[in-house]
Amino acid sequence: MASVEQTAADTADWRLRTFALYSQVRATAEHDGASVAHELWVRERDAMFASHPASALDPEKKAVFAGLSMAPYDPAWRFSCEIDSEGAGQEMTVATGTDGTVSFVRLGTFDIPDVGKLAAWRHSGYGGGIFLPFRDATSGADGGSYGAGRYLLDTIKGAHLGVEGELFTLDFNFAFNPSCAYDPAWACPLPGPDNRLSVPVPVGEMYLPQPRT
Repeated sequence: MASVEQTAADTADWRLRTFALYSQVRATAEHDGASVAHELWVRERDAMFASHPASALDPEKKAVFAGLSMAPYDPAWRFSCEIDSEGAGQEMTVATGTDGTVSFVRLGTFDIPDVGKLAAWRHSGYGGGIFLPFRDATSGADGGSYGAGRYLLDTIKGAHLGVEGELFTLDFNFAFNPSCAYDPAWACPLPGPDNRLSVPVPVGEMYLPQPRT
């Protein structure tokens, strides 16, 4: 859920731009490589945060915004993984505050080499979609990532990096903070026990309570 100051048209345009951005990212990764696609993603997200009316930044933060805190691209954190059947059918309800209770059904599990297991969820309400949040050892650490966790996939909002057959592209360099990291007026489902990694994930969007200036 967005801030009450944003209109439905603002939210719709943000969604459309996000879908278009990830379409560009997938095409760029295929033709020019994932690191070039990541540069595009960082650049365009910075532009949206800086100026779009549906940005999670308020006008005061926009006035001093100079870019999200982003780690350099590391190809070692890009994986192709299947969803196995572990935990499939499990139900989870998440209290979001502004959106009330949101329900999810578990599709299974990604077993990511040398990283760990993450539950993959389907939003059982509007639109469905695959949702993959996570916390890791950098969450809440000084100079690390947002304490409540980050998102890797949120296909209902266009955030996915591609599927080939049964293999999903999971690239932690594209991990991003939920909007509630920057504005508590947003409702953000956060990672449960099956979406917590013991290892540090030192790539993707990091966290500064105030965007860097």
